[in-house]
Amino acid sequence: MSFQTTPAELPVGQLGFGAMRITGQGIWGPPRDESEAIALLRRVVDKGVTFIDTADSYGPGISETLIAKALYPYPAGLIVATKGGLTRPGADRWVADCRPEHLRRACADSLRRLRLERIELYQLHAVDHRIPIEDSIGALVNLQREGKIRHIGVSNVSERELSRARAAASIVSVQNHYNLWDRSSDRLIDICAEAGMAFIPWCPLGAGRLASPNSLLGRIAQSHGATPSQISLAWLLQRSPVMLPIPGTSSIAHLEENLAAASIRLTSDEFRTIASL
Repeated sequence: MSFQTTPAELPVGQLGFGAMRITGQGIWGPPRDESEAIALLRRVVDKGVTFIDTADSYGPGISETLIAKALYPYPAGLIVATKGGLTRPGADRWVADCRPEHLRRACADSLRRLRLERIELYQLHAVDHRIPIEDSIGALVNLQREGKIRHIGVSNVSERELSRARAAASIVSVQNHYNLWDRSSDRLIDICAEAGMAFIPWCPLGAGRLASPNSLLGRIAQSHGATPSQISLAWLLQRSPVMLPIPGTSSIAHLEENLAAASIRLTSDEFRTIASL
């Protein structure tokens, strides 16, 4: 596959891999079988995936540690993107902390776990409403000037918050919740396309919320010899040229099923029909 690129050289128009679910239940602690997680990560790279998304809060620290254990030294062309700004007081619990001093520590810890001197894409994981977003982004700008991160992205932002972030730094990516059932970031996708920023939808399959085989989506899937989840991913890829879905899984079989969605081309009628669901 030939990759389209943004001015920031992030691969878009293809599928990446989200490394949240290689941790334990509740995104907390180590996986049930570390060897399976490592095998999965190596298969991700073997299948030609060039973008892996993680965060310091996945585990916490577990996902980044496993990525380095499985893949370091990293193959040429692989981007491991991480995020900071969420802390974990317990399983399934997430608390924003985007104070500049916290972000500096979080970035330093991510560099150490990933065994990197520079993180290619570092994203502000959330907006901490106790802290002006300009202060949080400013901390990342300082890290960028120091050579510890190359590009800055934002996650879980509103249109207004993105505008403020862009006024404070060069933003190359937006990572928001987006799938067939939650399209609240439609306008943000169009803004990203206009500006040449990557849009990275998290939870691109709606956490498994898929239609039945007898539904309209199911019938379109059957006509392509595909699954509804594959059609959902194909629809995302055709939604915008700056779309970079990152479906995550703990299963090699499910990984390969997801990646096969990149070869599916929906007709214009199918695309419009799915968009109307």
